[in-house]
Amino acid sequence: MDNEAAFDKFKSCTVEVLQVKPEQVTPDARFADDLDADSLDLVELVMALEEAFDITVDESELEGVETVEQAFSLISSKL
Repeated sequence: MDNEAAFDKFKSCTVEVLQVKPEQVTPDARFADDLDADSLDLVELVMALEEAFDITVDESELEGVETVEQAFSLISSKL
C-alpha cells in the first residue's frame, strides 16, 4: 500500500469515528483543537485504525501525538 492510499484509508477512519468533514482531516489538524476530539474519541479512533490496518498500537506510543500528521506517521511506521 503506498503512502497516498494509506492516508486515504486513515482519513476515512478519522472521518467516520470523529464525525468530521474529510477536508478537516489535514496533516496539520490538531485532534483536540481542530477536530474537537476528546480522549475517548481518540481511543475509538486508534481501535478503528488498528482494525483497518491490521496493526497494534501500544498506548505508550500515543504519548505526544496531537496532530493528524503525527498519528499517520505512527500508523505508517507499522505498515
